[in-house]
Amino acid sequence: MNGVEDFYKWLEIENSDVPTKRRGRKPSKKQYFTYITEKAIVAYNLESDQDLRNKVYREHIDHPFNKLVENIYHTFKFSYFDVPYEDVKCEVVAFLNEKITKFTEGKGKAFSYFSIIAKNYLIIQNNANYAKMKRRAEPTLIDETRDITNERHMSDYQESLKDFVKQWSGWYDENINVVFTNKRDILVADTILELFRTVDNIENFNKKALYILIRERTGLKTQNITKVLNVMRADFARMFKTYSENGSIQY
Repeated sequence: MNGVEDFYKWLEIENSDVPTKRRGRKPSKKQYFTYITEKAIVAYNLESDQDLRNKVYREHIDHPFNKLVENIYHTFKFSYFDVPYEDVKCEVVAFLNEKITKFTEGKGKAFSYFSIIAKNYLIIQNNANYAKMKRRAEPTLIDETRDITNERHMSDYQESLKDFVKQWSGWYDENINVVFTNKRDILVADTILELFRTVDNIENFNKKALYILIRERTGLKTQNITKVLNVMRADFARMFKTYSENGSIQY
């Protein structure tokens, strides 16, 4: 299949009475994310014409994405969002759209791939919102025990750290295939970078929670994840020292 037009030719044959080799049974009307959805996503990624992309997305991807997010949201009962459910759903579907081109045919099912992305995104945002709610609920009284100078230094440090993480993540995006050559290690590193990109404050998650999120997306064992984390942690510390001295990353 080379694009959307080939997809529609395939779909016409698939929906006809002509016998074809198919994995499993033809999907029922109750199934919203099927092998047809996966084929549509593959065709979308292969297509260069934006009008054809819009057509296949509108007719075969938009509804499955919306239904997938809806089911995950209600199944896990995420409760720390202060905006209407429809807004949350639109936000997650938009995030799936950002990640759609990263799906590769033959490397797992599209349903599992996008389910994990949607669930992890909701977990991260839900936990971040909970942390914000806790901070807002805590009284901010100014008294003699406060060290205003130290607080300013801490605020400056946090801003610098945020800027560094942005530079560090960008550097790793460009050099991930240089630092790691094993496909398994690259997958773990890309997942770690994705967490840094999507979470407001990585400190909201303890070490165990981070390992669970990474294991769930990669399907790898803890020792495989630890190996990559150790390399990235060493680079992080070394590059942060350079950043502190020069204001930019020089690796």
